[in-house]
Amino acid sequence: MSATPEALPSFPPDFLWGVSTSAHQIEGAVDGRARSVWDDFAAEPGRIRDGSTADTACDHVARYREDVALMRDLGVDAYRFSVSWPRVLAPGGLDFYDRLVDELCAQGIRPVPTLFHWDLPSEIEAAGGWLDRDTASRFAAHTETVAARLGDRVQKWITLNEPAEHTLLGHALGEHAPGHKLLFDALPAAHHQLLAHGLAARVLRAAGATDIGIANSHGPTWPASDGPADTEAADLYDLILNRLFSDPLLLGRYPDGFGDLMPGDVAADLKVISEDTLDWYGINFYQPTKAGAPTADDVEFSGVTLPAGLPFSLQPIEGYPTTDFGWPVVPDAFADLLTAFRDRYGDRLPPLVITENGCAYEGLDDQERIAYLDGHLRALHRAMAAGVDVRGYFVWSLLDNFEWAEGYTKRFGLVHVDYATQKRTPKASYGWLRDALRAQRA
Repeated sequence: MSATPEALPSFPPDFLWGVSTSAHQIEGAVDGRARSVWDDFAAEPGRIRDGSTADTACDHVARYREDVALMRDLGVDAYRFSVSWPRVLAPGGLDFYDRLVDELCAQGIRPVPTLFHWDLPSEIEAAGGWLDRDTASRFAAHTETVAARLGDRVQKWITLNEPAEHTLLGHALGEHAPGHKLLFDALPAAHHQLLAHGLAARVLRAAGATDIGIANSHGPTWPASDGPADTEAADLYDLILNRLFSDPLLLGRYPDGFGDLMPGDVAADLKVISEDTLDWYGINFYQPTKAGAPTADDVEFSGVTLPAGLPFSLQPIEGYPTTDFGWPVVPDAFADLLTAFRDRYGDRLPPLVITENGCAYEGLDDQERIAYLDGHLRALHRAMAAGVDVRGYFVWSLLDNFEWAEGYTKRFGLVHVDYATQKRTPKASYGWLRDALRAQRA
């Protein structure tokens, strides 16, 4: 066993500590909701690495009290979960979230729902999905339904999770549901998700909400070399994965040239997207990426096939430890990302919340996860000491779960789940974080 890390530096007394999950990855109870694009995707042979589905997952709908008790004993302030749009469409589907929110409040844990985390109802996908503008309006109606039911107990809301990944992996490359391979023709899905955020924020404002955010994934992009071909390709990749989603929200505009590629009245939509829609900005961080000039062949990268013809290539980052996903562990890149955000957006940047940060490792004595979290929390503290306004940190994830196209082959949880028996077993990282949070409050 590795040596116990030194105590973490002190974070502000009102800093929000939490854990994250998403509905499709943990809830199970498939009979109590409508069908989603991920149900359809998993039904296609070869789509999910181990051939599994999320029909049972972690059985969270039946076992939520046990899971909330794990959070209480861990000592977190907040639980970030997602509200399944397909479950809301089913008769009585919101009853589960009523019970979950009540249990969280009874245990002194703040509920932080995400209104969309990739599980679009199949019937909406059949009507065009995120490629169709009407989906943004349907999402606003979904938001109104949820806010009317939970808004008396929920103060902190997240509209969307990672529209960049949902666009790239689900609509451009076909590696995630709904499985489209549209490449740059997937850009309408990006725009309509951002528009959905703006429309949902208007609904939440009308319901009295004053604590609205979005969870966007971000990471530094490192050029493969100093040569112009590599630096230009890396800048384009960085633009697509980072600025294409943050600039509209924080600056009210798309990066040069991209607004012309978006559908509809883009100028009017950008006002909806950016005006009074954020009280804070959520960042999901996992790793930096190395990008370079395009290649003539398809490239396998982190389990994803990048087709020839893209204007960039992705390359492994060497010289660092890696997670079970093969992702490099670079805490300094986390601090660099946060300070770069502050420098780029200045006074247009609201307070930040780290809405996801975590890693995939096997084993109950998960010292690698402890080292990962310890290093990233120290990097976060350095960025805050340098003037970056960060108000909270959520670990991904509370539980091992259905890891999308990887099925059950990757484990991100602080708590081990035996999928055959549904037994929960806290890992060493759970104990480490529990003790670290107690020390923060001592």
